[in-house]
Formats: sequence, C-alpha cells, structure tokens
Amino acid sequence: MDLAFTAEEQQFREEVRAWVRAHLPADIAAKVHDGLHLTRDDMQRWARILGARGWLGYGWPRQFGGPGWNAVQKHLFEEECAQAGAPRIVPFGPVMVAPVIMAFGTPEQQRRFLPGIASGDVWWSQGYSEPGAGSDLASLKTRAERRGDKYVVNGQKTWTTLGQYGEWIFCLVRTDPQAKKQQGISFLLIDMKSPGITVRPIIMLDGGHEVNEVFFDDVEVPAENLIGEENQGWTYAKHLLSHERTNIADVNRAKRELERLKRIAAAEGVYDDPRMRDQIALLEVDVVALEMMVLRVLSAEKSGRNPLDVAGLLKIRGSEIQQRYTELMMLAAGPYSLPFIPEAMEAGWQGDHVGAAHCAPLAATYFNMRKTTIYGGSNEVQRNIVAQTVLG
Repeated sequence: MDLAFTAEEQQFREEVRAWVRAHLPADIAAKVHDGLHLTRDDMQRWARILGARGWLGYGWPRQFGGPGWNAVQKHLFEEECAQAGAPRIVPFGPVMVAPVIMAFGTPEQQRRFLPGIASGDVWWSQGYSEPGAGSDLASLKTRAERRGDKYVVNGQKTWTTLGQYGEWIFCLVRTDPQAKKQQGISFLLIDMKSPGITVRPIIMLDGGHEVNEVFFDDVEVPAENLIGEENQGWTYAKHLLSHERTNIADVNRAKRELERLKRIAAAEGVYDDPRMRDQIALLEVDVVALEMMVLRVLSAEKSGRNPLDVAGLLKIRGSEIQQRYTELMMLAAGPYSLPFIPEAMEAGWQGDHVGAAHCAPLAATYFNMRKTTIYGGSNEVQRNIVAQTVLG
C-alpha cells in the first residue's frame, strides 16, 4: 500500500492551491478561519465561483460536466480548499442529489437539473427526516398519492438544514402504505415554490436559524419528477447516504480546525498548560489516524481494488473528532466563549477582552456540533452497520 502522493499529484495540488487562493474572496476566508457566521450570499458566492470554473461538481464525471478527477485528485482539492479557508460546499445539490440523478435519473432529468446544480445557481434542500422518522428513516409517513400525471404530497419534514434558502427539495415519500417499510418509498424532486409548501424556522439555543420544518399540504408534483421507479426510493436513498456519510467525516476541515485550536489556545495563554497540550496531542493523533484511513481508501481505489465499505466508520470517527475539537476550543477560551449575541457579532463586536472576537462563537459552535453524531445516520446505528459489513 502506497500512501505517498506522486509527482503528478503534487503538481495537481499546487495548481489547485494557486487557483483557490487567487479566487477565494478574502472576506469569506477570514470568516471561515475565525469560525464566524456565513451568510447565504457568502456560500452562494463561493459556489458560483467554483461553478464558473467547473469545480462545484468536483466529484462528477466528464460526461455530466464535471472535471473527471480521480479519488486522489478530489481529496487534494478538498484539502486545499479547507486549508485556504473556503466554506464547505453546501452538499445537498452537488454532493448528494446530483449523484442520484446521474445514476438513476432519465436523460431528460439529467439535462434539466444538473446544469443548475453545477453552476451553483439553484439551491437544493434535503427532505428526509420527519418527527417520527430520524435514525429509523424507513418509518417516514409523508405520503405521495399518484393522481394521473402528478403526485399529491402531504406530510412533514424536519431538521431541514438551510431549508429557508431552498429552491428545490429532494424528498423521500411513501407511495405504497401497504408495503413493508423500505419497499413503499419513492424519491421525488419538488419545486419549493409549489403551492402548499410551508417552511417554518426552528430557532436554536444560540439564536441561529439553521434548521427548519417543512410542511406539505396537497402539494402537486409532476410525475416526471419521480427519480427511477416508484417504490424503489430506498435504494436511491442508500446510494445518497453513502456520499453524505463520507462528506460528514471531512478530515480536511478537521486538520484546519486543529490549527485553529492551537491558535486559540496560544492566544488565551493555555497552550503551554500540560493538560491542554496532552488533549491537543491526543486529538492530533486521532486526526492523523482518520487521514490515514482516508488515504488507505484512496490507495485502494487508485490501484483498482474495491475498498471496504467504510463510509459509516469514517462518519463515526469524523463526527466524534468534530465534537472534540469544538469542545477543546471552548475550554481553551474559558468564560470568554460564553457570550453570543448574534446582533452584536453581525455589527462587528470585538469584545472587551483582547482576542475575544475569536472566542464569541465557540460555545454556540460546541452546542451546534452535538448534532454531528446523530445526523446522516446516528453513530449507534452506524456501529451496527460497520459490525455487519466490515467485521462480518
């Protein structure tokens, strides 16, 4: 197993690094490096810059307008973007629904939907979780009844991330209530401007509006927006979730945030504390181990071998690491991590304490990241999957 990059791969890295640093807006990078709130405009601006270069769908094959990069090139692109301070690509369009449309959509659906995703012009949302169907997603109850050339959708989705910005939403809906749980589900693409759709914000403890409830009341959806076959949506959902879980792991962001943790600890005068140094060292070992796991998968793919199905394992370790570095940042800042007044932050509050600007978001981020071991399939469920598929 060769975990070293070739000369050609290093050259590719340098080309990507130069382009990203030349085109990434400085104000966006500054927000990312300090963990500050990104607006819709921030995220959309970077998406359109990447889209104009043909790199928003950086994992796409050439036949669908992507760069056709191999697994190693995709990893290097992600690493350089993270280190430069680029926002994470909002995954719902280019990373999640696009591969489903490519694999299971009709040629007409591919021509209709993929260009808007590739350019960054169309914002997609995900309609999976429901009040009674989270980790047990197959228990979903949102109903889609076929009536001639359309479906009529009724039900509710919840925890819809950034759904307040959504222009289209891909949804799992129940089309056969008599079938077994996984066998009666279909995959629909729904225009969020359709009559009958209501988006209701869920305001979190830190005052942030990141997630939403989405209600469907007699929403009419053209039957041509069905992906694949009716009642086969669970198959397509599993295809999508494998992309989501790998994306959640995000080892490159972990490497960047590890360096941010060190900067905060140094600014707050605790970097030389032996206990803090021990905790940072333990975290760094875990980050390196996660990166080695990713590189093993890349090495297997590059040599033509099928790697183990480790999407769940990557999700488990990656999400736990995210929780750990946000916790250590908060501990390093101490009491200065507690105050978080969104209005003051948006107005450019610098605080009374030298360096407090980088402390203010830390407690809110810590609480927000408690979700990472739950969404995308809870880690408890993922451990069962890993036990069955990897350990045997």
